Amino acid sequence: MMEPTLRQLRYFEALARHCHFGRAAEACAISQPSMSIQIKELEDALGAALVERGARQLRLTQFGAEFALRVREILRAVEELGDLARASDGAQLTRLRLGVIPTVAPYLLPGVIGALTRAYPGVDIHVRETLTQKLIQDLADGRLDAAIVALPVSEPAFEEIALFVEDFVLVRPMADADKPTPNAELLRQMRLLLLEEGHCFRDQALAFCRLHAAPPRELLDASSLSTLVQMVGAGIGVTLIPEMAVAVETRSAAVGIARFESETPSRTLGMIWRKSNPLGPRLLEIADIVREAAQNARAQAAGRPTAPAQSRTR
Repeated sequence: MMEPTLRQLRYFEALARHCHFGRAAEACAISQPSMSIQIKELEDALGAALVERGARQLRLTQFGAEFALRVREILRAVEELGDLARASDGAQLTRLRLGVIPTVAPYLLPGVIGALTRAYPGVDIHVRETLTQKLIQDLADGRLDAAIVALPVSEPAFEEIALFVEDFVLVRPMADADKPTPNAELLRQMRLLLLEEGHCFRDQALAFCRLHAAPPRELLDASSLSTLVQMVGAGIGVTLIPEMAVAVETRSAAVGIARFESETPSRTLGMIWRKSNPLGPRLLEIADIVREAAQNARAQAAGRPTAPAQSRTR
């Protein structure tokens, strides 16, 4: 029996993840016929079918599903061998694969990327912006080194490092800008615009308003903070956004911003990574860089002086 190649395992992992030959081929940057040939050769080498090829849908066989779990473990171990080399004494950080949730990425990344490239000249930074659960899966599978998310994640296999706490602000139509800021109880009675299901920011806003059991018809969903703010500007309702998003999202919308006076909704943002990742000590350094960049971004938004960049020995 021929031994499966590492390339074939990578292709099969992509197919198992996407359950679609075209999308898997695109993710691997190869043609769909090449993907099909490689999977067929892998099945021949194993002597067993990995997928059921239907007219409209592709499914993993029982063996294929079990094989996919082992393949992910193998590929994660291979990635960690590379991480081990990158983490060795005196080695320069040459690559960083960083995940970020959508309610952070547009506002924090510019400063973070700049700070990281200054601290690690020549580093190749790959960024993935997606929802928390997808980032967690990518971390677990070894496709990311670290991710910036809202804490806690409470995954036993992950290290969690808090970076900073951020308040939420109320966005409402400009006509209501001079009205008193509503508390959580009054906010529940308004038409509240939220991000769609899957965003942790949605859950945090609902928790503040104690609307876990709210009927769906009372809420309106959007896929981005920008859409929410524009809907508020059109007079459709009110919304909450994180403080770091205010300068970007409100500059072209006719809205008013109000900060809560007593009970203030907030979130803790942090970095997570696999405890088994050999890059762990380096990721602690990176967390400090991200924290400093975030502090500077928030200071600039508030019109305060920024802190000087600290020198770091690599």
